[in-house]
Amino acid sequence: MPRPQRCRRVCKEPVFSRFTPDTPTRLEPVILTVDEFEVIRLVDLHGKTHEQCARQMNISRSTVTEIYESARKKLAESLVYGKDLEIRGGRYHLCGGAAQSCCGPVCRFSAQESIPSTQEKGDACMRIAVTYENGQVFQHFGHTAQFKFYDVQDGTITASRIVDTNGSGHGALAGFLAANQVDTLICGGIGGGAQMALDQAGIQLYGGVSGSADEAVATFLSGQLNYNPNVMCSHHGHGEGHTCGDHGCGSHGCH
Repeated sequence: MPRPQRCRRVCKEPVFSRFTPDTPTRLEPVILTVDEFEVIRLVDLHGKTHEQCARQMNISRSTVTEIYESARKKLAESLVYGKDLEIRGGRYHLCGGAAQSCCGPVCRFSAQESIPSTQEKGDACMRIAVTYENGQVFQHFGHTAQFKFYDVQDGTITASRIVDTNGSGHGALAGFLAANQVDTLICGGIGGGAQMALDQAGIQLYGGVSGSADEAVATFLSGQLNYNPNVMCSHHGHGEGHTCGDHGCGSHGCH
């Protein structure tokens, strides 16, 4: 008697469920199941091992390998032959994001996958980045391992996401922020070279800030952020602070 299949644990169903090539020819679509999508997301996007993926989906490692091989073949078929790709079906259950059932550290209900980093902002939207560590404004720009991005529309935060810098440091971080369409950076200490790189990238800097990252963004949006326009890495903004309300929000680009 065959062993019954274990239901695969998935964060939530994909936001986008159909991909169509730009071609007048319509062939039979390729069907990628939701559990196959989840394995591709964990292994290829987040770099998880098959063992880590198995723990998150509550299945065996050998099952992950089978699902992964099937999913990759389907993706190849869609790309090579120009077939529509549809994501639906499969044997799975949703974790729902609840603490007792959350599937793991890259659960899509967490803030870390609230928006893609390359999402277009739109003409009326701004993107704020904050050097980030454990909810606080990280104090060494050149060594920050994470940023928290905030998308803002009409003075209201519409989305946020924590992103890894993947080993980038100092001046390279300006390019990283520019590539992610960041308009404004809030940070602690920052060196002169990095400040110049940010200026060349057209990113407005508010340095010398400490405390909660979320609160820093909220006070920035209200025009009351305390920051140091002359911040350098050696001080980390512990000198006299300035309030963007005191200097005029327009002159500092505060919204």
